[in-house]
Amino acid sequence: MGRGRLEAFSDGVFAIVITIMVLELHAPDDPTKLGWTDLWDKVGTSLVAYALSFVYIGIYWNNHHHLVKYVRRVTASIMWANLGLLFFLTLLPFATGWLGKNPTAEVPMFVYGAVLFCAGTAYFILQTVIVMQNGGWDGPLATALGKDYKGRASLIINTGALAVVPFSPQAAFALYVVVAIMWFIPDRRLERAMADLDTPE
Repeated sequence: MGRGRLEAFSDGVFAIVITIMVLELHAPDDPTKLGWTDLWDKVGTSLVAYALSFVYIGIYWNNHHHLVKYVRRVTASIMWANLGLLFFLTLLPFATGWLGKNPTAEVPMFVYGAVLFCAGTAYFILQTVIVMQNGGWDGPLATALGKDYKGRASLIINTGALAVVPFSPQAAFALYVVVAIMWFIPDRRLERAMADLDTPE
């Protein structure tokens, strides 16, 4: 299987995940009887959860796009690692919908964070598999990633968020937002490395 097919399949899953998430947003039945406060009470928290999850999907899609460009040959290890990432991302619509309806409940907040943590771990595994295909820890991809402080910090913060859920679900949600902000700021490491290698996009 070629790299293009792997990327096309993954892009399709990313698109489906976003589509399923937005279907979890339900408009109020009779808007003529609703004030702005009532509207927020009915759909506000669901919209916030959707927006955060949308940003996360966008971040993974963006980074996945750049990472896959380093795939020389699609091996079984890469396929399974990629499927592992997609598996956890496909759980995000469920976790998002549940959290949106129960924004202060401990279990939905923990499940949402657990899905994010597992997706982050799965991405790290995929990244490691592709690094090993590109010269290992002394290769060009590893050099481009450097110490990957942002990736490591994300996993640490998500772990901390899971730990504080029993004490303050709102604080845990704030930490999920912090991780999203960290990655929302453009990370040009792989783009610069691809330009240096003169690898076609």
